Amino acid sequence: MSNPLIALSLGAALTALVLLIFWPERGLYWRWKRVNQRTEQVLIEDALKHMQDYAFQGKLPTIRSLAGSLNVSTSQAFEVITHLQTLNLLEMQGENFSLTEAGRKYALRIIRAHRIYERYLADQTGFEESEWHTRANLIEHHLSAEEVEALAQQLGNPSHDPHGTPIPTTDGKIVFYKNAIPLTQLEPNTLAHIVHMKDEPEAVYAQLVAEGLHIGQEIRLVETSPQRLNFLTNGSEHVLAPLLALNIDVVAVEEKHQVEKLPGQSLTKLKPGQSAQVVGLSPRIRGVERRRLMDLGLLPGTTIEVEMESVSGNPIAYRIRGAVIALRKNQAALIKVCPDRSERQT
Repeated sequence: MSNPLIALSLGAALTALVLLIFWPERGLYWRWKRVNQRTEQVLIEDALKHMQDYAFQGKLPTIRSLAGSLNVSTSQAFEVITHLQTLNLLEMQGENFSLTEAGRKYALRIIRAHRIYERYLADQTGFEESEWHTRANLIEHHLSAEEVEALAQQLGNPSHDPHGTPIPTTDGKIVFYKNAIPLTQLEPNTLAHIVHMKDEPEAVYAQLVAEGLHIGQEIRLVETSPQRLNFLTNGSEHVLAPLLALNIDVVAVEEKHQVEKLPGQSLTKLKPGQSAQVVGLSPRIRGVERRRLMDLGLLPGTTIEVEMESVSGNPIAYRIRGAVIALRKNQAALIKVCPDRSERQT
């Protein structure tokens, strides 16, 4: 005959296990279900974004392109398409598929959330430029429509993200730059402004950033060939492969409309003991970092002196307004200064 105490203990343990798994809202089963639903939502929304991106380019998406974008097998991509069709977000015409009006509105809402959040990261946080796209890809699926609109108002309802890509309006309208062309189509010896830099593929975008390129920058194409493009900007020559240059859109401008350049030279040109007056900060310095540098006294007309270099040469110590601050070389390179007269005469 079994021991009643043992049976009671086993019953209590079984009950506790059932409650742990199936407790309403907080049980393991319900948590797993929410995670699974979230994963499904991300898959659906990323698929919609991919198809809308192809629509922007005037192309039809394929099973293969969708599978590559979602990083899934072609059979899984087909399952996603089937599910979208049952949700009335996608319609099939033979082997081709495209978004319904409901699917287009859903896709534009996610794209708007992504680009608004990227703008927030650029303007009001200290995250590196290389992180904006990846972080926005994660957050876009968690923002409600109300949160996106509140963030847009906080940012002054921007029309473009920090890469120059237009942000869809709340009613789904998109305003593209007029007369924008890929850099590869610009005529030699033509002055132009960079208005858009594609942030995908990420490896290509990282190379463009490493070249010191940014939105609003003025460039002059020198020559072009099937192997490379040479152009001038900020007083230096740059060389890009055509494949990279395809990710840059520019608008040609008349000479009389060229942007006013900051005079002076990069702060990195100064040697220890030399001083100069700050002329201004590059547009590439944004958000929290820009405000921090201005709070440190890096304002036009302020005198700054090179105090000393570290053994490795990075960072460099500068004296400004009686205080010593340390700046990385990549920061100092974006600060324009005009050497003091005594320094210019030596």
